[in-house]
Amino acid sequence: MLGQGGWIGLGVVAMYLTAFAWGTAEAARAAGRPVWLFGRARGLERLAAFGFRLAFALALLGPLLWLAFPALHKLDPLWTEGRYQLVGAAGAVLAAAGAMLAFAAQMSMGSSWRVGVAEGATGALVSGGLYRFSRNPTFLGQFILLTGVTLAIPAVPTLLAPLLFLWSAATQIRSEERELKQALGADYSRYLATVPRWIGFHRRTSS
Repeated sequence: MLGQGGWIGLGVVAMYLTAFAWGTAEAARAAGRPVWLFGRARGLERLAAFGFRLAFALALLGPLLWLAFPALHKLDPLWTEGRYQLVGAAGAVLAAAGAMLAFAAQMSMGSSWRVGVAEGATGALVSGGLYRFSRNPTFLGQFILLTGVTLAIPAVPTLLAPLLFLWSAATQIRSEERELKQALGADYSRYLATVPRWIGFHRRTSS
């Protein structure tokens, strides 16, 4: 069984994925071009694209699979049967906070929003709002969301989800930074020098 926090955590993941899909469709309409670029990924970028999908599948479907087949969760040393209600509640709150951060960051990019990276398909630089404190607030929010689900529903699949996501995000970010440096030039180089990759305060430069 799952505790209340666990069910809330699963609901948050489902609602976030729905909002993510809607926001991506809106960005495509605003940009007048496709913004889903995973289909053009190659090499490690393709693995990262698969890793993102698998991470969210593990977080959402893993616990449901464990519930449907009790023999599986009986083999899972992390499964708690929802016994730790306070931890589950804290995880649900963390998941909700992460989802809101990720969606707010996505929507604040407007028509510059992209899912994946491809040569010649970058948008205008967004450096205000949440992007003053993190170059990747959407990834940060998604990681917080998945970590919250791990606390709300301790299990092998939910533990693997944020770890796999973190590797995928790090791989994707390196590719994005290379492409954005080429596409946006000095403006993006200054942004790299003053805003942390994950989170922090605006850094002053000597120039």
